[in-house]
Amino acid sequence: MIKGKIENTFASLENISKSFGKINALNNVNIDIEKNKITAIVGDNGSGKSTLIKILSGSLKPDSGNIYIDGENYKYLTPKLAHEKGISTVYQDLSLDNYRDVSGNIFLGRELTKYGFILDYERMEDETETLLKDLDIHIPYFKTPVGYLSGGQRQSVAIARAIFQGKNLIIFDEPTAAMGVKETKATNELIKSLPDRGFTVLVISHDMHQVLHLADRIFIMEHGEIIDNVSKTNITVMDLMERISNGS
Repeated sequence: MIKGKIENTFASLENISKSFGKINALNNVNIDIEKNKITAIVGDNGSGKSTLIKILSGSLKPDSGNIYIDGENYKYLTPKLAHEKGISTVYQDLSLDNYRDVSGNIFLGRELTKYGFILDYERMEDETETLLKDLDIHIPYFKTPVGYLSGGQRQSVAIARAIFQGKNLIIFDEPTAAMGVKETKATNELIKSLPDRGFTVLVISHDMHQVLHLADRIFIMEHGEIIDNVSKTNITVMDLMERISNGS
């Protein structure tokens, strides 16, 4: 591993390329994700956004390029390495177990035990209650299977799990898709609070109003390439939509 030289940046993707057969999903992509800030990636379907976050989460290996995580250089990440580096992803489908309760989902795969082999339900429930309170997440009956919760409550559980398991960078893939107005607002405010809690955030979204509300910097993708990056302070929703539709 080689020390990176970019300061105030948790993660950087440098000249990342990825092909699937004859399809070039990513072509020399460069992105810097600033520490304790919210970065957004926008673009039409097929622009390469999903491929990019799968590479950053360790689900896919790039064909070429470099990945810098907290100053360390890697050719690729694995899911285990991404977890060790404090990277977690909240996918659009949330990947929750509908038959488990809130604490069962937050500790899924990382259950606490006592005496070395007995699941410590009481401790997991106590830590879940503390976590939800710290995040100002209100779920009246957190012992209810999450399949019975509302869309916003389920999203909050997925975010809480990502915070509990991720520690540093949290990636959101369409975080408020198919949500109502009230649930969208609550989820957006929770995401917006994360940098003040010490987290770095990357958001993939088709909702330009959400992007401008949340993000500090926005990268625009088209056909596997970054065609622009802008600060939210010098762009409007209409400008952003126009750049995406025009590809410039």
